[in-house]
Amino acid sequence: MWDGIQKRRRARKGKAMLTETERRKIVVLDTSAFIAGFEPLLIHDPQYSVPEVRNELAPNSLAWTRFIAAVESGRLKIKVPREDYVQKIRASSKAVGDLRFLSVADRQVLSLALELRDTGYKPQIVTDDFSIQNVANQLGIKFASLTTLGIRYRFQWILYCPACHRRYPADYKTNHCSVCDTELKRKPLGKRRC
Repeated sequence: MWDGIQKRRRARKGKAMLTETERRKIVVLDTSAFIAGFEPLLIHDPQYSVPEVRNELAPNSLAWTRFIAAVESGRLKIKVPREDYVQKIRASSKAVGDLRFLSVADRQVLSLALELRDTGYKPQIVTDDFSIQNVANQLGIKFASLTTLGIRYRFQWILYCPACHRRYPADYKTNHCSVCDTELKRKPLGKRRC
């Protein structure tokens, strides 16, 4: 009850009365957020994305227009994550087997969220991409889905050949088995409740 009264008082007094925790919340937007219809101009929390997200959006599409409008209005800040965070994400995504399923933009979004978290913010990634959600969950970064329910389990994936059953590391460069040339597949090695 007391918590509800404090929230109403803060709402009356405006942003000046936000708690320190509320001031530290940040939204990090993935390409799928813009495609799913996320409207950055309607959200008051600080919002960030990476330059590669723009490159994944079809020029002159509605999603591209949302992105450009948010950047030009100053509501969406574009930031390139530091290289050491990109390498941390590479290692984390390799550990769970999602490395080859993450685009450059996906890895940068995760890197930016991790960098912002390490500087004292509370990032939440807005994405419908299950691989991003899987790696974010492993790192303890919050995420929100727009058009899906999101993941319920965090999976650890392995690559394997369905013909000769040979296993490959998550960062294996080709899509075919080196022994029998069959197309590789992935399957969960283990799962953990989110």
